Amino acid sequence: MRIGDKVISRQKIDEAIDEILSLRVQGMSQAEVAGITGVDRTFISRLETLGEIRKGGSIAIIGFPIANCEEIRELAADEGVDFVLLMSDRERWDWVRSKNGADLLNELLKLINTVRGFDKVILIGSDKRLELMKGLLDRHAQVSTIVIGRSPMTGDVYLNPGLLREMIAKLKGQ
Repeated sequence: MRIGDKVISRQKIDEAIDEILSLRVQGMSQAEVAGITGVDRTFISRLETLGEIRKGGSIAIIGFPIANCEEIRELAADEGVDFVLLMSDRERWDWVRSKNGADLLNELLKLINTVRGFDKVILIGSDKRLELMKGLLDRHAQVSTIVIGRSPMTGDVYLNPGLLREMIAKLKGQ
């Protein structure tokens, strides 16, 4: 693209930004990245500010059986939630039935380990399941719950997006 008497490559800009952000994600300081890439440290700071969605600890959301999974995923993405696992009733049973006992146990243990890495976790589900899940995470994260029914649940439940957005806002504010 031409800007005045200069010809600018959008691809070159995109590649430079990708490199800067990749180095920052790897844990390098703004000053270190500035030295490697040859840009001012203040540019890196402004770039991060421009793209910032939120500050604070990492947030994960796990919920089932949710009727409006896609709507809730979009809300979570807009709010900068780091990890989202939502399933309808059918999806959760398909997931369970697609595995043998050992594979299911391994997948659950991996999932628990992943979720324990987040600072704040929102659990959405039935009363009894939430208590079990909360017990697995309480010492590792700040856990908030949204009860959408009594156990055992069969069938999907519509989750009020406003309620979830409020909970995320409260967690961000802490």
